[in-house]
Amino acid sequence: MKNVLPRALALTSLTTALLLFSGCADQQPRYAYRPPPPPSPYNNVPPLIERAEHEGFRTGIDDGARDAYNRWGYQPKHDRNFHDTPGYDPQMGPYNPYRDAFRSAYLRGYDKGFYRR
Repeated sequence: MKNVLPRALALTSLTTALLLFSGCADQQPRYAYRPPPPPSPYNNVPPLIERAEHEGFRTGIDDGARDAYNRWGYQPKHDRNFHDTPGYDPQMGPYNPYRDAFRSAYLRGYDKGFYRR
């Protein structure tokens, strides 16, 4: 009866060690799912600027094509629409950022309309 107790203790220790090192005791997943990060805020364009760029580019294309057709020469900054910046709505925000975005887009549109690019 002397040998039974050390054998049982050795068998229990061996079984415990096998379960720990084989991974059966660990029930947690190894790779947890993580959702993708939210989009960066710098990609979002304010509605005021988006409208200014749309209106400015469209108006610039029309005016540039008109000036090219009538052979009036390339003078985008002398056009009334460049100075008046139509399409501004005071409820959307301040005027100065709208004006700057409109004029920048207007010049790009005028160039495209005048040279038919």
